Amino acid sequence: MSRLRFVTSNKEKFYEVKHLLSDYDIEMFNVGYPEIQASDLEDVAYYGITYLWNNYGGDIFLEDSGLFIHKLNGFPGVFSSYVHDTIGNKGILRLLSGEKDRRAYFKSVISYCNKKGDIKLFSGRVDGFIFHEERGKNGFGFDPIFLYNGRTFGEISLDEKNKKSHRGSAVSKFKKFLENNFKEVL
Repeated sequence: MSRLRFVTSNKEKFYEVKHLLSDYDIEMFNVGYPEIQASDLEDVAYYGITYLWNNYGGDIFLEDSGLFIHKLNGFPGVFSSYVHDTIGNKGILRLLSGEKDRRAYFKSVISYCNKKGDIKLFSGRVDGFIFHEERGKNGFGFDPIFLYNGRTFGEISLDEKNKKSHRGSAVSKFKKFLENNFKEVL
């Protein structure tokens, strides 16, 4: 079985994806890559995977995700990781203090490159709301403030989150692609 390298430094994200792709040999590949300043995740993911293929070869993938808040015109979007690291959940809650419109969505894009250099993108999205406070100890990042069907992602189990989340949806599409196109990876 071929090994797929998942480029991430986030152990929680790696665990989520490895759980979803349990039929595959997934390696956490902690290398840096440039993230261009772009307005959509697809552009960022495509640029990143192109750089990675040029420097490390194929059978490699990355996942980029973002929280897009309607009232903030999609902010933090592609800058979600940086925003979480700098102002965190409490900062987002302050930005929305007193706002009634708390609609938001998470989006995930997986970018994969095979050994030949062929690139494929897979995306997933889940709509919800920004809750008024942090709730739950599960997940990571903005999970404790992202409300979906009455509970935050921080309040649900990994299995439940993977069935409903943006990342779960993108990984499901990626997995189907692997099953249909790369039998030698199985």
